[in-house]
Amino acid sequence: MKRQKYTAVIKQDAGWWIGWIEEVPGVNCQEATREELIESLRVTLGEALELNRSAALSAAGGGYEELTIAV
Repeated sequence: MKRQKYTAVIKQDAGWWIGWIEEVPGVNCQEATREELIESLRVTLGEALELNRSAALSAAGGGYEELTIAV
């Protein structure tokens, strides 16, 4: 499976590293180091995508079709 790419916006503010994923609202994190922030964003993004996928499949019920959409 091809890995998707997302854009993280990160900055240091008042001693903390904070960041957001541009393409997915609600995925934001705060950590003490840049490395911890990047890993936290990666994990949080994965969890958000899985939650969104599960919710979509549940809402579809049965008899659905999955398609890949390129932008």
